[in-house]
Amino acid sequence: MRYHVLASDYDETLATHGQLPDSTRKALERLRRSGRQAVLVTGRRVDDLLPSCPDLSPFEVVVAENGAVLYRPATKERRVLTEPPPAAFVERLRALGVNDLAVGQVVVATWQPHESAVLTAIRELGLELQVIFNKGAVMVLPSGVNKATGLAAALSALGYSPHEAVAVGDAENDHALLAFCECGVAVQNALPTLKERADLVTRAERSAGVEELIGRLLENDLADLSPALARHDIPIGTARSGAVETLPAYGSTTLLAGTSGAGKSTLVTAFAEQLGERGYQFCILDPEGDYSGVPGAAVVGDRQSAPTVAEVLKLLELATAHLVVNLVAIGIENRPAFFEELLPQLQGFRARRGRPHFIILDETHHLAGNDARSSAARSGDWSNVLLVTVHPKHVSDALLAHVDTLLVLGAAPAETFSEFAASVGEQPPALGVGSLDVGELLLWRRGEREARPLRTIEPATERKRHARKYAAGDLEDCSFYFRGPKNELNLRAQNLQVFLQMADGVDDATWRHHLERGDYVRWMRECIKDEGLADEVAGLVREGGQLSPRETRAAVRGAIERRYTAPA
Repeated sequence: MRYHVLASDYDETLATHGQLPDSTRKALERLRRSGRQAVLVTGRRVDDLLPSCPDLSPFEVVVAENGAVLYRPATKERRVLTEPPPAAFVERLRALGVNDLAVGQVVVATWQPHESAVLTAIRELGLELQVIFNKGAVMVLPSGVNKATGLAAALSALGYSPHEAVAVGDAENDHALLAFCECGVAVQNALPTLKERADLVTRAERSAGVEELIGRLLENDLADLSPALARHDIPIGTARSGAVETLPAYGSTTLLAGTSGAGKSTLVTAFAEQLGERGYQFCILDPEGDYSGVPGAAVVGDRQSAPTVAEVLKLLELATAHLVVNLVAIGIENRPAFFEELLPQLQGFRARRGRPHFIILDETHHLAGNDARSSAARSGDWSNVLLVTVHPKHVSDALLAHVDTLLVLGAAPAETFSEFAASVGEQPPALGVGSLDVGELLLWRRGEREARPLRTIEPATERKRHARKYAAGDLEDCSFYFRGPKNELNLRAQNLQVFLQMADGVDDATWRHHLERGDYVRWMRECIKDEGLADEVAGLVREGGQLSPRETRAAVRGAIERRYTAPA
């Protein structure tokens, strides 16, 4: 299940003319019976809400005052999330003639056309306050407080992240709410600007629209909406055209396979970084101790101490935590047993919480090998799993049957594809290449006729290391040589820094000779492995004689210095 929380605005969304219809209440009860929870997110004060909706029991939490207050209907506990505006602000508004005021525990609210007086009071008192409009209402809150920040606090208290939430609203103050959640929905009566940014607009208005949304959640967990949520997908590589290729943020099972030393660990690290940047929780099972340095991830286990299932589950309770489970201290022969103990717990936790969003199994053949003893592969939900191995034939056939996407690296892609195809009983795709260099991969989605070549993404740490190497290291066999039009020179530039120094010193004929032959472009593409830099310099070549040697030198220097730490 992808969506565990429905976060809904109240007025003109859940409520029709201020009242929660019985049919909507029954829909919320069905939502709860499905294992999901409802959170009410409103600009109203709690004391204003209760006369209209005295029974708030369908909601686990109420986010009131436009994100400033949390209210627990079950316990009637209130929690104020921020400091209110000073009393002098309310006094000044009244002195300016604004008497139609509603003062909550934090929010100060009035109606249009009093926004001018509100801004005057804020300016005169030098306060850091924001004004939020809501269909004629004018709400004043501390800067940075909105429905999204309030929902963030509510989700944290419930043990969820915004990736497990669907939000629905109708007005100006719902923009931040919809943008914050994995899926944003506008009811049919919503403002046009909100409907434009929503992932889904209901056919029905107000409470009937929310009932429609709940029906779709219960029917298929909004699976039919996945194409509209492609913005969440995770980059995995770039095509020759420059287009970024992605893996779905939800629903896919991927196998990464290829020969040793081809860059599988590097690609997994880069993928984990992409997940972390987007707030998707990942759990890496790491049999060889290769991922202890993944940014932002806690590590359970080391060479001396084996991890425990209890430790893993305790850390996963933190919605913002990423986890590497180091299995080095567990003998190879005992790893399948540990995996079969851990996997049902991971899958059960995910069924309850929706996390970890991605499970990554490195050296999958150590955990679920292709033998009769492995039963883990035959049970549970295998979506959002990345399997990593050298040889697909050593992984359980039952597990490979779940795979819908194959990423292949290394010197023998045809062999890797053939192994996988034989395991799942399909024909391998057409490849078009015999071998892959480091940094190249082939992507195949089952059902497609051909595999697509991509350039892999690199981890940030690897990109920084490479940038330093290319800028000031020694490229040895990949050095550039200025030889001149008559082949009379032999000036070696072992990195970009030296290249720029020599470029300033060689004569114009030598500089122009290598530029027009495309030697700089070839070196930057093949040795520096910077397609963007090579393409920019190639543009200078196409301009031909329109630029002088001095101008092309300056342009090449600028292109390099924008991408790399330039010498002083």
